[in-house]
Amino acid sequence: MVREIMHDETFLAQRAELATTEDLPIAQDLLDTLAAHKDGCVGMAANMIGVNKRVIVFDNEGTYMVMFNPEIVKKSEPYQAEEGCLSLSGTRRARRWKSIKVQYQNEKFQTRFKTFTGWTAQIIQHEIDHCEGVLI
Repeated sequence: MVREIMHDETFLAQRAELATTEDLPIAQDLLDTLAAHKDGCVGMAANMIGVNKRVIVFDNEGTYMVMFNPEIVKKSEPYQAEEGCLSLSGTRRARRWKSIKVQYQNEKFQTRFKTFTGWTAQIIQHEIDHCEGVLI
């Protein structure tokens, strides 16, 4: 189900709670909402649709990917980026890393590790910031 985008900065600044198997439907709502905004959005976190859980979805080189409880466990090559967000007006500068290794859980809540680079890594970092309550 396509959900409304959250703009309340007080809500968005809260750190998200860990996701559980009961939160699987949130992933589908995020995917539906991301697809509805695909012209101006490449990733979303659950708090962007008003759910304070650690769930993100993003465009992984043309295919949407879901992560439950993602955490960056390794990062290298910092740089400065300029980013926008559906939940916030304008753009903001953010420190990003060219390469990140992420620990997350898939839809079966199996723990996985994957390294991402470039644009995909930047998207993931933005969405994990949402999970941490960081307003970029």
